[in-house]
Amino acid sequence: MEHSSTLAFLLGLSVSLAWLPPVGAANSDVGVSKYTVPGNFPTSAFSSYYSPATSTAEPQPALYDPVLNVTFPLNLTSPNTIPTNDTDPVYYPQAVTNLSAPATAALLQTALAGILGVLQDSSLPSNCSKCLAGLSIAKTLALIVPQSVPNFLVTVCQQTKFASNSSCQNTYEAGSFGAIWTQILALADVSGQDGQYICNSLSSTFCTAPTTNYLNVSALFLKPKPSDAKAPPPSGKRVKVLHLSDFHLDPRYAPKSEANCTGGLCCRNNVHNAASSQVLLPAPLYGAYLCDTPYDLGIGALQAIGPLTGTGTGNSSFAWSIYTGDLVSHDPQNQLSRAYVEYTELSIYQMFREYIAGPVFPVLGNHDSNPEAIDSPHSLPGPLGQQFSWNYDHVTSLWQQNGWINATTAKEAALHYAGYSVKNQYGLRVITLNTDFWYRSNFLNFINTTDPDVSGMLKFLIQELQAAEDAKERVWILGHVLTGWDGSNPLVNPTNLFYQIVDRYSPHVIANIFFGHTHEDEVMIFYANNGTKMTSQNALTPGWIGPSVTPLTNLNSGFRMYEVDTGSFDVYDAYTWYADVSSFPSLNNTGPTYQFEYSTRDTYGPSVGWPSTAPLNATFWHNVTEAMEKNRTLVSVFNTYQGKSSVKSPNCTSDACAAAKICYMRAGSAPLGRLCPRG
Repeated sequence: MEHSSTLAFLLGLSVSLAWLPPVGAANSDVGVSKYTVPGNFPTSAFSSYYSPATSTAEPQPALYDPVLNVTFPLNLTSPNTIPTNDTDPVYYPQAVTNLSAPATAALLQTALAGILGVLQDSSLPSNCSKCLAGLSIAKTLALIVPQSVPNFLVTVCQQTKFASNSSCQNTYEAGSFGAIWTQILALADVSGQDGQYICNSLSSTFCTAPTTNYLNVSALFLKPKPSDAKAPPPSGKRVKVLHLSDFHLDPRYAPKSEANCTGGLCCRNNVHNAASSQVLLPAPLYGAYLCDTPYDLGIGALQAIGPLTGTGTGNSSFAWSIYTGDLVSHDPQNQLSRAYVEYTELSIYQMFREYIAGPVFPVLGNHDSNPEAIDSPHSLPGPLGQQFSWNYDHVTSLWQQNGWINATTAKEAALHYAGYSVKNQYGLRVITLNTDFWYRSNFLNFINTTDPDVSGMLKFLIQELQAAEDAKERVWILGHVLTGWDGSNPLVNPTNLFYQIVDRYSPHVIANIFFGHTHEDEVMIFYANNGTKMTSQNALTPGWIGPSVTPLTNLNSGFRMYEVDTGSFDVYDAYTWYADVSSFPSLNNTGPTYQFEYSTRDTYGPSVGWPSTAPLNATFWHNVTEAMEKNRTLVSVFNTYQGKSSVKSPNCTSDACAAAKICYMRAGSAPLGRLCPRG
């Protein structure tokens, strides 16, 4: 995606930008226009430290986990002791028989020869047919000798030169994704649609992505949609709601290490730039564009929220806050572990409790698991269906201990993959989902792909929405991985079903939907009738995609606050703040400066003649896309804010880019996003 280079350049493009509020001009309903974080790390953030923060090192808190009754060791997060192997338990499908060691070795040798032969078989007409044939051979191994499959996959990967030897090892060893792929091979229909999904995930040159399956909606819903389905009127009372996303804390961040590395996560002691044995771009204390969030930046962002939003000391607090997932840093899989995930969950939730008053409603992101992005449906046989319960039990207990949900909700959330439904103190029902069950990198989704709801998560959503409709409640839906935009992240069948659910329960029940994941400031629109006619009259519900705290990749750090009506629970304005990461190398004795970026209403409202009393609903956003079709400058403005005004963002000045951007904004599902032109 293209982005504009700087806001200053945009302001000179056209006098039509006269209505655009300048950066730093905060609305009177919020706090100060900018806030400079103090230079000293607040030691009160944690009760104990292995080592304090210094001008050349991030702090290392000694975190005690009250749920697990453990204190995490220093070597888990020290930048000098980054692990290279994961010793967590792995799970295999039950073998259908027991082979002796010699028989196992002979079977593996025969299978390897078979796969290598398939690749040379001229009778198989395509890469897809060869891939499917290879999967069938591997499936036999997964059924008979499952514990031998990870090493077998490493061997196949290396001998076929599918990737480098080290990459093959790190990807397919048992503690990485090897055991997961063994489960998939054993349980998937590898010769059918499941196999096509698997092969396409390995390489788009193997098999084309399967198309969307037909979905019979007649039996989906318990009751027909009411004929008078309308959003309720506003109460006129407004509250402030914080939206944070994609924190991606990196406790292994090493100041002065390489910030422009040629592989892996930068700003670590174990990565380098291939062009030199010396550090070419020293990592600043507060972060860099190719790095995740160091403690100093994360705490700094949280310190800035109160003064900038006009909440906290001497002011009213947020009515509630939402966190749309991704806590854990972007480590290679062999550097991750359950303990590292649990440490990060504990650390960030403790910081939220310290700096954010009122309830926080979090969801899990794709990085908040181990292996990364993997979650298993309970329908998998035996212990395979419960192999990630350790994570659901942990986070839901932390949420309960922080006072964000009660014991009943925590128990429900542990059962529903950390998803839950709760009515807050204002009467809004918040429903959260584990969106790994439509994420293409959750490889377990390749089992039974013809069923759009293998996990039962969307059945849970329908039940909760129906109960909300019966009770005349309004609902916000929270997730992490977006259902649409360009269609590259989610799978088509589950998101097609989600889209139908939104259609059924909008606009009278669902007020707003919120996601994260892309790290960018984006929006999607959900329409009636599966988006077959995209007009302002058919626009039903907006999907807000929150900006990330992490700068990765080439973005500024940011967060958002909504002004929300307590009757309709519509958004009446959205304010966004950011810190300019390009300024971090020059900081001396102070932390970063977070500053007001823009008001959504002030920026886009004048271009569509939007009434000051009307909410920023799906109709508003559709009208903005129509204005963007006529005014390319408005596209550039949207594009600049998409990257949080980063100097690293490419521009979007071509007709092709503008057409793609507008199409993405109207694409609330993967099938719709994949129909968009690329630009």
